[in-house]
Amino acid sequence: MYTLPKIERFNQNVLSKYHIYNSVFITLPFDAIDNTGVLLPLFSEVCDYGFKNGWSPKQIVDSFTEKYVDNKSEKHKIDLMFRFIQYVERQIVLFDAIEDAAFPIVNNLEGRGSLRDIKEKSEARDNRNELVDFLRDFNIRTVLTAHPTQFYPGSVLGIITDLTEAIRQNDLLKIKQLLAQLGKTPFFKKEKPTPYDEAVSLVWYLENVFYQTIGDMMQYLQKNIFDDAVIENPIVSLGFWPGGDRDGNPFVTPEITEKVASRLRTSILKCYYFDVRALRRKLTFNEVDRMIFSLEDRLYRSVFYSQGEIFITLEELESELNTIKNIIVNEHNSLYLDDVNLLLQKINQFGYYFASLDIRQNSHIHNQVFDDLVMLLKKEAGFPDGFHTFDEKNKIEVVSNFKFDLSGYPLENETTRSTLEAIKLMREIQKKNGEKGCNRYIISNNESALNVIETFAMFRLMNWENPTVDIVPLFESVDDLQKAHEIMEQLYQNESYRKHLAQRSEKQTVMLGFSDGTKDGGYLMANWSIFRAKEMITEVSRKYGIKVIFFDGRGGPPARGGGKTHKFYASLGSTIENQEIQITIQGQTISSNFGTLDSCRYNLENLLSAGVSNQVFSKDENNLSDAEKGIIDELANIGYQKYLDFKSHPKFLPYLEQVSTLKYNSKTNIGSRPAKRNSDDALKFSDLRAIPFVSAWSQLKQNVPGFFGVGAALKHFEDSGQWNKVKDLYDHSLFFKTLLENSMMSLAKCFFPLTAYMKNDAEFGAFWQIIYDEFLETKRLLLKIAGHQELMENYPDGKASIEVREQIVMPLLVIQQYASSQINDMKRTDTVDEKLMAVYERLVTRSLFGNTNAARNSA
Repeated sequence: MYTLPKIERFNQNVLSKYHIYNSVFITLPFDAIDNTGVLLPLFSEVCDYGFKNGWSPKQIVDSFTEKYVDNKSEKHKIDLMFRFIQYVERQIVLFDAIEDAAFPIVNNLEGRGSLRDIKEKSEARDNRNELVDFLRDFNIRTVLTAHPTQFYPGSVLGIITDLTEAIRQNDLLKIKQLLAQLGKTPFFKKEKPTPYDEAVSLVWYLENVFYQTIGDMMQYLQKNIFDDAVIENPIVSLGFWPGGDRDGNPFVTPEITEKVASRLRTSILKCYYFDVRALRRKLTFNEVDRMIFSLEDRLYRSVFYSQGEIFITLEELESELNTIKNIIVNEHNSLYLDDVNLLLQKINQFGYYFASLDIRQNSHIHNQVFDDLVMLLKKEAGFPDGFHTFDEKNKIEVVSNFKFDLSGYPLENETTRSTLEAIKLMREIQKKNGEKGCNRYIISNNESALNVIETFAMFRLMNWENPTVDIVPLFESVDDLQKAHEIMEQLYQNESYRKHLAQRSEKQTVMLGFSDGTKDGGYLMANWSIFRAKEMITEVSRKYGIKVIFFDGRGGPPARGGGKTHKFYASLGSTIENQEIQITIQGQTISSNFGTLDSCRYNLENLLSAGVSNQVFSKDENNLSDAEKGIIDELANIGYQKYLDFKSHPKFLPYLEQVSTLKYNSKTNIGSRPAKRNSDDALKFSDLRAIPFVSAWSQLKQNVPGFFGVGAALKHFEDSGQWNKVKDLYDHSLFFKTLLENSMMSLAKCFFPLTAYMKNDAEFGAFWQIIYDEFLETKRLLLKIAGHQELMENYPDGKASIEVREQIVMPLLVIQQYASSQINDMKRTDTVDEKLMAVYERLVTRSLFGNTNAARNSA
């Protein structure tokens, strides 16, 4: 049968259904949303008309009120806007559910990038053995983080899950009930979640999505690639940051970390229990039935009756299942063998830890801790008096060779105590959950080899001489990225650290931060600096016989390393070590890209396929020549200078503070972590976290971090008669093409008519014009290099999805800008109505929810 093009499948299964079910939603009675369903479409029409005619958000709101609202008081106007927000929030949920339900229809789950595609390509190229050898060592790891970009509370996520299934079944009665439930369910949290609350929210995805998806993927590989042999290498694994990420979050205490580790262990045991219970209904044969009942009983007691006590060890569980497997094969015609094999494969994947809990802390905190420790060690252990005057080389020499047991010493400084307690706790977690339960310590904002050596020393000071832990430096700023290879070489030359790496199978994990890199150096320079850092770190690691593993700190949007992520990994070439793909997934990206069984499978398989494509099917085809690297280098430097000039503009920080929603981010109760790294009232760019920074531009529909400097860089090549160089590079380099296509996605989500009224603003008009001019230039040149008439025209379904979401959310954008302009107008007057000001600020904050959720990868 003829398969419709992707855009037609989207129109039939998403767009048409949205219009149908939205019309149902409009007719439903709600206590707080009475005539909103009638007025909202009219408001949307006025918004559309107003922007086409250059109106400001205030003019749009005033025009709508004049034409359609009887009670024209400001109080009634504000009440109506709050009701619009409530309604639009639910429209977005409806659209999310419809897209999720249509995912396997719009996207070909068996097509390019799938496991089936990998299998068929290897057969066509007759390199099946090469593929098997590659998969014996290759790994992908998705690390779930608690970064605050997900606004849906658990109750709403539950409704989305049920609504998705009802839409898939076309159950109109159930859909109406769920839409009615949606209308009465609160969308915002009255209190900030604790780090443990965040962990519990993400554990839901582990239990209900990742557990089954990864199990099914491994079983497919086992049956179709590995000829039914058990796959010892856990090709797909999980990491976990909630409860372990201490960087800038004072609420992540050792007690919280221990509690989260315990929850992860209980959760995986619960998954095993339900699988064993299902097996018991099938394995009703003599001898086997008693064994499976015993397993079920001990797992049940470990999950539901114990206070941390485990009634069956991991080794016992594996051993007894293997005994059952042998009996089935030898005496019962291998009946239900696939089911037993699947469970054994899951146990091999997840052990008793489910997901590896990473510990992370900032190097600046470590500096404070080590300063405190030096004072103590001078008094108690003969540490050198002049240590603080030593240069880095001599400090490293001293710290590397110093030995002392501090584990029993009472520590007065709370930061020092909790930092060392976290290290001590890692050892305890490993005893209960297994080594993989907690075996990585990440140093964010790593600036030197000394940062790593000091961290390593803290493990030894806690009487853990040979820690079964990987010390992971995280390089984030452009300067740190450019010298990262030198820092790694210093570490490889250090005798003490080199012995540690020998005990860690000669492997070193290095984390690279896309988010802070973009905030620091702009889009082109951040991405290129990370690419070059990977090349140079790979080269120096190979020189010393170290297998380096890159762990990428990516967010949702292109400005934070998101977008078409799998294409980046498929494009890396042989000059970058790519034996593992490790990425963070966070906030909206968890629910939008991995929130259902279908989307999780699709995106995990695409990641795996990217690694296979780069290492097995393409190999050296993606390598950039020196001339091509020179072109990107020049582009990145021009873009970097343009971004630095922009960042140093005197209105840069005032614009973010006064015009954007930056200061409102911390007022949304979506995450436990503060929006800034320090508690000072004054805004400092260095303290600003990447997520609220990117989100602030996204709320303005300006998306500066995803494009600024790209237009200036391309224009240089156009003006200097070198356009063919960048055009050829775009046509032949998958890396460069993906880089620019992701920037196009950022542009596609911009909407400058929303803030066009600011061009006449006395304070910020000229600054707004700088942004708009760069937007226009970048758009013109990206369309030129791609040969397109419209942005994202080669991804019509993605383009259509963005357009529908932007249309749904348009009223929220207008309301947010209206409230923001009213606040700024009030501040310019001598008298401020504090009560009214608070209401406008609440309007801005509430509109953040829907705007962010609609974008799905805005931060």
